[in-house]
Amino acid sequence: MKITMLGTGNALVTECYNTCFILSEGEKIFLIDAGGGNLILHQIKHAGFELSNIHEIFVTHKHIDHILGMIWLIRIIAQHMNRNIYVGNANIYANDDVIETLTDICKKLLLPYQFNFIGKRINLIEVHNGEIKNIIGHDTRFFDIHSNRTKQFGFNIFLNDCKKLTCCGDEPFHESYYDYAKNSEWLLHEAFCLYSEAEIFKPYEKNHSTVKDACENAQILNAKNLLLYHSNDNNLENRKNLYVQEGRNFFNGNIFVPYDLESFYI
Repeated sequence: MKITMLGTGNALVTECYNTCFILSEGEKIFLIDAGGGNLILHQIKHAGFELSNIHEIFVTHKHIDHILGMIWLIRIIAQHMNRNIYVGNANIYANDDVIETLTDICKKLLLPYQFNFIGKRINLIEVHNGEIKNIIGHDTRFFDIHSNRTKQFGFNIFLNDCKKLTCCGDEPFHESYYDYAKNSEWLLHEAFCLYSEAEIFKPYEKNHSTVKDACENAQILNAKNLLLYHSNDNNLENRKNLYVQEGRNFFNGNIFVPYDLESFYI
């Protein structure tokens, strides 16, 4: 399986795109979130994927930097369906808050023929805490991260050899899903900024983590590989080296700090 980061930034970045990514295995593609605008179309294209081949999508929560790109995707998918360019259905998995929001926005903004594909070939599929669905040939378990801002789900996707990748969403790790996240081969955790710059960027006021916090959580959870995302774009060209340098003081495993459109096998 390969992970491709379409975006790695937090809500207010201007030098990179908001955090969203693709898990792919051969021709099978699983898109997680869509960022905050139609740049998602550019990112998908320049990552080497065809929108017509994306049939499985998960939206973690309804914040604008994760959900608004989905409106564009639904619009384009519906257009392609109408022109017989898009073969098959699109399955969009999300919690009930996200589905309600997507439905409401699409009803208000899309053309009637576009909206009418929702419920017919664009399926909004509600997921529940602890529920497992088979997506791109792998069991995928969704879980509530117990956000104190808006309802948000993370997920495990079970890889080969009983290994798992865990996506923790974009808020600090919560002990309520410790059993879901422990012993992950890959742990995806937000890192708003360096701990050494916490006084500058105020991550705790925004309910976000520093690199130090993310790495300490990965150590406690016995993760093997830690991927840091949802970061600020200050000093973007040096972000990778700075984050890894700070993180090594708190985590013994491998630390990955990808740039937009960077991909690697997991």
